[in-house]
Amino acid sequence: MILDTLSNAARYNSVHPLFEKAFAFIASSNLDEMEEGKYVIDGDNLIAAVFEKGAKTQAESNEKFECHDKHIDIQVLIKGKESIGWKPREKCTEVKGAYNPEKDVSFYVDEPEMYFGMEPGQFVILYPEDVHSPMIGEGIIKKMVVKVKI
Repeated sequence: MILDTLSNAARYNSVHPLFEKAFAFIASSNLDEMEEGKYVIDGDNLIAAVFEKGAKTQAESNEKFECHDKHIDIQVLIKGKESIGWKPREKCTEVKGAYNPEKDVSFYVDEPEMYFGMEPGQFVILYPEDVHSPMIGEGIIKKMVVKVKI
């Protein structure tokens, strides 16, 4: 997991071959004005989703304590304040249901080991080994999630 501000995003371009293109898309977008929906950046290699929803309680979010096998998430907070639960996958012990290959998601019964906060202008990079429960907070949260194919 990597947590940083968008002003430092270029530092991570060399971490994955598609990160430069992902961060260029984010930088060239007027995030505050972006409409909700999906944005194809590079075929099925890079797809962004923008949504604005009511925040969840910690318990609600932990019901879908999730991770992905075939994608890295770059989650950018646009509006609101958000907390995200996190635990390394290697420490998770109980899978909740079967892996869904269409949505590239697995859920765990486990609880997060820690929580971290995000403010607008920050992003988090979540790898397949990062089990997470996002959207914890109060009020409305607007964010972009870029799915980076591995």
